[in-house]
Amino acid sequence: QVQLVESGGGTVQSGDSLRLSCGASSLTFRSYVMGWFRQAPGKEREFVARINWDGTITYYTDSVNGRFTISRDNAKNTVYLQMNSLKPEDTAVYYCAAKRASANQFQYWGQGTLVTVSE
Repeated sequence: QVQLVESGGGTVQSGDSLRLSCGASSLTFRSYVMGWFRQAPGKEREFVARINWDGTITYYTDSVNGRFTISRDNAKNTVYLQMNSLKPEDTAVYYCAAKRASANQFQYWGQGTLVTVSE
């Protein structure tokens, strides 16, 4: 069965950086669009970023554009989220997700990794 496993979360201070990783197994990784989502305490899950199969097309939500960078290594079946200039409002559980390019919705989800940004 498909597994997505996130890592790299932690507690940092405002202005710091973190890099999240998500390893995928049991899927043809290069056939999937990969995305990052987050859910802050008391809020609904929101889209953060996504990347196409070869990494040439990326999209970001406005609040992270210019600070976060999504990338992928198809040889390692891994997608990354480099987060710079972190703010307290970035505090959330971050989820990795995968979908086929033809799918409307992300089909597979990881268990999440917590990022906490203090003042």
